[in-house]
This record gives sequence, structure tokens and C-alpha cells, in this order.
Amino acid sequence: MKGDISHRGKVTSVTAATTTVEIISQSACAACHAKTLCGLSENVTKTVDVRTVPGQDFQVGEEVQVVLSRVMGHKAVWLSYVIPLVILISLILLCSFLSVNEFVSGLVAMAGVAAWYFGVWMFRDRLRNEFVFGIEKL
Repeated sequence: MKGDISHRGKVTSVTAATTTVEIISQSACAACHAKTLCGLSENVTKTVDVRTVPGQDFQVGEEVQVVLSRVMGHKAVWLSYVIPLVILISLILLCSFLSVNEFVSGLVAMAGVAAWYFGVWMFRDRLRNEFVFGIEKL
């Protein structure tokens, strides 16, 4: 679909409930001819579990496209980056306004961000149901 976020991957396992796809993310310099010399290129392997849809038949080793709607991608960015940044800055400014020691301000801000991520972790099953990936044959 237009506007979706998609990545190529390879099917690593197929069960009745889920199809596991391995995605290899490459940095921008991965295609550079000098990447072996500089050592800055990075390949990260990620695994995604996609609900198996009846009627779709995938084989281990098959190349597929994993798809997530753009709206869900934006929501993920907000949950993982934007909101924690706002919490961090807000707590630092609040502590500065209250004339709290800088070291304590830093600890309070980090504790606030840690509490946010703990909350996200606590609701991970609910979030997993919201962030539904699709899978398409190439």
C-alpha cells in the first residue's frame, strides 16, 4: 500500500500462528566500496514475528516484504523517542526552576525516563497487539 513502511526480509520459520522474518538493516555507508577500510558500516539483524494469515503459504528461506502502516511507524517514534525526550527536558527544567542540585536534577530526569520505558515495557503485550505487521510475497 502507498504510505506504508516496508522492509525486505527472509523467512526463518513458519508456524500455524506466526511467521518469523529476519530483516538485515544496513547503514547508509554499507554500499560504499571503502566500508572494509573505515569500519563504520553497520549491519543489524532484526527478527519480526508476523501473524500467519490463513491462505498465505511461506517457505523458510523465502524473500518477503514486511509491511507496517506509516501511522503505526509514527506512533512508535513518539512512544520511543519524542515522549521520553519531553519527559527528560521537562524534569530538568522543573528541577532547575526549583533550584535543585544539578546532579539530583539529572538523576530525577533519568528516573522519569526510566519510569516511562518501564511503563511501555509493562504494556508491551497491549502494544504488540496494536503494532500489527503484514507480510507480502516478492
